[in-house]
Amino acid sequence: MPGKSILIVEDEPLIAMMLEDFLDSLGHEVVGTCESLEEAIARVEQGGFDVAIIDVQLKDGKQVWPVADRLVEAGKPFVLATGGHVEPPPAQHSGAPVLSKPYTIDAIEPALERALAG
Repeated sequence: MPGKSILIVEDEPLIAMMLEDFLDSLGHEVVGTCESLEEAIARVEQGGFDVAIIDVQLKDGKQVWPVADRLVEAGKPFVLATGGHVEPPPAQHSGAPVLSKPYTIDAIEPALERALAG
């Protein structure tokens, strides 16, 4: 897959940095990393990326579904990232590919391909 521009929504800096390294080594460009729901919504509205990887549960206790809703409205594909122990996504997002934590470099590309294939 040719390199894509990717937005990351992840509230744990070390996990975000590891994901950025993986994406870079796969030939993708990380165009932004957001740690909060509000920051992510604002960044989605700015656009300028091909696909997003969004952590389902942010540390402020907020789930990321408003961001997923905005991505759908903007026509942007996304991958749900989860460490497990969360409730299933709302029905409108149940078809989104899931990337389980801890991330492995081998799991990232197939998840992105599924997201981009729609």
